[in-house]
Amino acid sequence: QVQLVESGGGLVQPGGSLRLSCEASGTTFNDYSVGWFRQAPGKEREFVAHIRTTSQTYYADSVKGRFTVSRGNVRNIVYLQMNTLKIEDTAVYYCACGRTILSAIRNPDVYYYWGQGTQVTVSS
Repeated sequence: QVQLVESGGGLVQPGGSLRLSCEASGTTFNDYSVGWFRQAPGKEREFVAHIRTTSQTYYADSVKGRFTVSRGNVRNIVYLQMNTLKIEDTAVYYCACGRTILSAIRNPDVYYYWGQGTQVTVSS
């Protein structure tokens, strides 16, 4: 049974940094692409970042240059490094994995497995 667990969320001031982790059990990420999404209160879940099995990465325009997605040295962890955080980055952040085609990486419906989410709050 595949399970994903996110960690690393918390409260941070604007301009600060956080690193989120997504750890898989029951599988490794070797054969899966991994996406990060977020959902703020009253809003739809939105795409944040994606890393392919080749380690090629893709980002939403709103986070490009500030966030970095990477694979860990162990095969079942993916990270989301978030720098220069803004108040509008406040949301629950989710990781998901699947065998997604490139044209669909921003569509949450194509991912097989999801974590339970971790809260990120950016506030002064």
